[in-house]
Amino acid sequence: MIAPFLAMGTRLRVTGAHHLPREGGVLVASNHLSNADPIMVTVACLMGGRVPRFFAKAGLWRVPVVRAVMTSGRHIPVHRGKASALEAYRDTVDAALAGDCVVVFPEGTFSDRADEWPMKAKTGLARVALTTGTPVVPLACWGSQHVLPQGARLPRVLPRRRVELLAGPPVDLSDLRSDKPTASQLREATERIMTAITSLLAEVRGESPPPGNVKA
Repeated sequence: MIAPFLAMGTRLRVTGAHHLPREGGVLVASNHLSNADPIMVTVACLMGGRVPRFFAKAGLWRVPVVRAVMTSGRHIPVHRGKASALEAYRDTVDAALAGDCVVVFPEGTFSDRADEWPMKAKTGLARVALTTGTPVVPLACWGSQHVLPQGARLPRVLPRRRVELLAGPPVDLSDLRSDKPTASQLREATERIMTAITSLLAEVRGESPPPGNVKA
């Protein structure tokens, strides 16, 4: 179901997939611009030899095409409310400790910036990484917003659009590792992750990001 849309609607290029460890838990952190992102990021992970699970808002399960992917992949839905967020956090910790590859969009939703650079991120991913010691591989995704723009129900398959994904080496968070990370440690870890994602995105876009858009 996924392959025909990718074949018809995109010219997909994935670089840096070798940065994903072949075994053991890993957290893949990506920017977020489109409901097509889970499909594109899945391809990148598969090229790195990993089958991903997603920590994503429950609304994605209501989106055509994406819904089938999210359900069949045992992904982790997050509903509104603290109780559900805590449950999703625990599910993500369990998945990471079990050796799964878990994809997280740290912004929590689509970027609302007109220039499409990443916006302020949430600290949930950092908490999982710091408490479990699971490596975080940053990933930049660009062009998916042209295949499936925000609000669109079906992808735009013609003309074929270029989509690029670039993964980088794991973000060094070793000095922040803690069973009970402080607020400042969580902010610092989140900023490092978002800085890595933004740097990769700048490389893909071929332009420099505006200052001050990666703060946690």
